[in-house]
Parts: sequence; C-alpha cells; structure tokens
Amino acid sequence: MARRFVDLSIYLENDVVSDPEVFRPKIEYIDHKMSVPELAGFFPGLQPSDLPDGEAWAIERIALITHNGTHLDAPYHFASTMNKGERAITIDEVPLDWCFQAGVKLDFTRFDDGYVATAEDVEAELARIGHVLSPLEIVVVNTSAGKRYGQHNYVTAGCGMGYEATMFLLERGVRLTGTDGWSWDAPFVHTKEKYLETGDASLIWEGHKAGRDIGYCHLEKLHNLEVLPPAGFTIACFPMKIRAASAGWTRAVAIFEE
Repeated sequence: MARRFVDLSIYLENDVVSDPEVFRPKIEYIDHKMSVPELAGFFPGLQPSDLPDGEAWAIERIALITHNGTHLDAPYHFASTMNKGERAITIDEVPLDWCFQAGVKLDFTRFDDGYVATAEDVEAELARIGHVLSPLEIVVVNTSAGKRYGQHNYVTAGCGMGYEATMFLLERGVRLTGTDGWSWDAPFVHTKEKYLETGDASLIWEGHKAGRDIGYCHLEKLHNLEVLPPAGFTIACFPMKIRAASAGWTRAVAIFEE
C-alpha cells in the first residue's frame, strides 16, 4: 500500500491578496551575502573571504499575525467561553487527536459569495455524497473562494457557514472543520449589508460564535479542496504550539492510503 499526500495549505508570502491589507504578512529575505556581517559579529576579525564562497546563512524576518496563511483557530478566538460557560481553550490546549482524523469534504462551490449555508444545506450535501458523520471527523468546506486565492476579491469570495450549519456538525461530534475561504463565516462585506438592513447583530460571526455552545476549531484559507473526493482520506493539521494564542499556523495535508 502506498501513501499519497495532498497539500491543503497556502503559502506565507508577500504581495499576494491573502488577507485585508492591514493583516497581510511581511517577509524580509536575507540571503547568504547580506548575512555575512551578522555572522562576523560572532567571530571578531572574520573576513568574507574566510567563508566558503564568501557566504554566511539565509534567514527571513517575518511579521505575522497568528491568522495569516493556513491556520487553525482555537475556541478562544471565537469567545472567552465555550461549552456554555467553560473557559475557552487556546491553541496550545487543543487536543491533538482533533487534528488527525478522517476527512469529509462538502462541495459548496455552487453557492454565491456571501451566502450563509444552513443545516439543511449540510444535510443535503451529506445525503448527496452518501456519508453519515462520525465523531471527530474533520469536515472541510470547498467554496468558490478556493480558486480565487491571490485575486483581488479573494477575501470577499465564497459562502460562509452559519450558526445552524455549524451546530449541525458539532452536535454530531465534529470538533474540527475547515474552509478554503478567508473566514468560516460569510465575508464581512456581505454580512455588513445584512446587518445594515436588519440591525440584527446575531448575524455577525454567527458560525464562529457557535463555539460558545460547543467548543470547536476550524481551519481557514485551505487550498486544493477541489481535488479531494468527498471522503476516503485523513487530514493532518497540527498547529504551532503558541502559548495562550487564539490560533496557530499549520501545514494541513490530506493523506491517502492507496
């Protein structure tokens, strides 16, 4: 039996529309020549000609938030509490077994940008693919945002998962979900329009806020979901262990045993 990996992660990179401008990563690349003075600072009298090819090291200095790139959100990101009053766990407290489980893909690419998926939508898609959810399965949602990563409208693209859709999953034992969109919820630009029309603040971040009732995690800015089948694979998405943080970067992958 052979093992095949599918990368579900985007790059951390400059000059790509992966986040609103204020949140985008900034990476400074320092090559082998530029770093020679840094190395020489450790060894008085060292000359560039003393080094093989006159080179030191390559390093990068990076300014990030924990929600750049493909990342896993902890319940603490959504609210200060989970499970109807418990302290919300941070990313370093997320159970590792949540992060290595059988995967299920829901194809919601047909929904318009800003559409808020319902429990009925989830139930219908599960019926279409012939899958019954099991506890701890990782459910990822393929939206129309996936193929627009890097384009000017990426952060406003794709449907979102509403409170009822999220609770449908959580009530069946799912504890980790994911999306190829910028957010698990519908993009804010669309939610803003509905809020201005109705004045209903419960529409804001409703999928995230489901974590107040049942604690869960979700992956955002996944990639390549369109190449996955509905089931038959494992997802690994262990987050960086950042003390008391709301999220951690992850190299999410799908694993096939063939």
